[in-house]
Amino acid sequence: MDPWKERRAPYGVQRKNDHREDFERDRARVIHSSAFRRLQAKTQILGVLDGDFHRTRLTHSMEVAQIGRGLVLNFLQRYPELKDLLPRLEQIETTGLAHDLGHPPFGHGGETALNFAMCDCGGFEGNGQTLRILTKLESHTPKYGLDLTRRNLLGVLKYPVPYSKLCKKTLPKVSGTSKNKNEQQAWKPPKCYLDTEQEVLNWILEPLSDSDQKHFREQTLPTQSNHGFSFHKALDTSLLNLADDIAYGVHDFEDGIVLRLLTHDHWQEVTKHLDPKWAEDNNLLQIEKKLFKHGENSGHNRKQAVGALVHALITSAELKLNEKFEEPLLGWNAVLQEEPLQFLKSLKETVSRHVIQLNTVQAATYRGRKVVLSLFETLSSEAEMLLPSSFQILWKEAKSVLDQNRIVCDYIAGMTDQYANRFYERLFLPGHGSVFDRL
Repeated sequence: MDPWKERRAPYGVQRKNDHREDFERDRARVIHSSAFRRLQAKTQILGVLDGDFHRTRLTHSMEVAQIGRGLVLNFLQRYPELKDLLPRLEQIETTGLAHDLGHPPFGHGGETALNFAMCDCGGFEGNGQTLRILTKLESHTPKYGLDLTRRNLLGVLKYPVPYSKLCKKTLPKVSGTSKNKNEQQAWKPPKCYLDTEQEVLNWILEPLSDSDQKHFREQTLPTQSNHGFSFHKALDTSLLNLADDIAYGVHDFEDGIVLRLLTHDHWQEVTKHLDPKWAEDNNLLQIEKKLFKHGENSGHNRKQAVGALVHALITSAELKLNEKFEEPLLGWNAVLQEEPLQFLKSLKETVSRHVIQLNTVQAATYRGRKVVLSLFETLSSEAEMLLPSSFQILWKEAKSVLDQNRIVCDYIAGMTDQYANRFYERLFLPGHGSVFDRL
């Protein structure tokens, strides 16, 4: 049997007349998971309570899956000799749909808060939590989560180095219970997998040679003040990352235009990094008029412009081989040519500077951090009284305080923005919540 189609569970449900292939079943498991449904009520950039037009984590994930599909179709035409290596369409869709499952409520503000709360218990990082959900927390199987195939787990493994090997050596000083709560940047986690998932990592990388495993885990060393970072990713992950960047850069820029947070002037910042020759080759020279046109057919023109940008970036991607790897799944990676890469970076930086860094957005991020921190402090101290019964059972069975805090962390990380807000109001705001209300 192909080792990349293997699953961890020793046996699975076999249904009569189920004609789906392994990777199609993976996609179905993600789509029908509770973690996937929760993405509809989790922040992408702007809070889900701030409007009903802009992207949520769910719509973003669907767009990433669709762009990933486009990348694979493009490569199948350009690299027919790699047809058997490139992921099936349902595979890349699975990685796109699953890649943000582990992100907590309130976006990166919630992620920073949970890393702060778990600083003495192994930390927290959204991509690492995704792997934990897929392999342990989801209830499709009793012990193996969604029990996806090895290749799809490799695809969502963005950073193949554990938290403990990447975390900077000196964290902000902890004073009493404060732990410097307001230092947002200081508590950003390294990009990693969680140490709790080491056994899963070993299983995912089992088919690789010792040499490939060693190279794949290469990293920079952390310093006193900076996290280390991993160097390598698998082919499917490189496709996923590129699709993620395109979705973030282009579609979140579109949200900014529609919400009137981004203007012609901001587009001029982007075009400083738009290579004229690349723009001409991809029919992008008149893109500004379509993006910002007002009046009749403005929505149509903007959609056509956005589609043109996405298409230009997809068709500018290439496959590059790193010959140090024996396994082709590690050796080949999807990359962008330099001109479109700089353009995409500029799109993302403009969104960050003029949307994410808005004081109103930052206020919502700060509020989200405070909610998450308050919930963690209260739930970890009163777990037997406040946790739902399913989590209480796990908490009581835990063998250490570290494991108990990880269970509390899992519970909060799975909350939607609205659920976290309601839970907070019930606990801390007089007049909110009733014994008859069900969270």
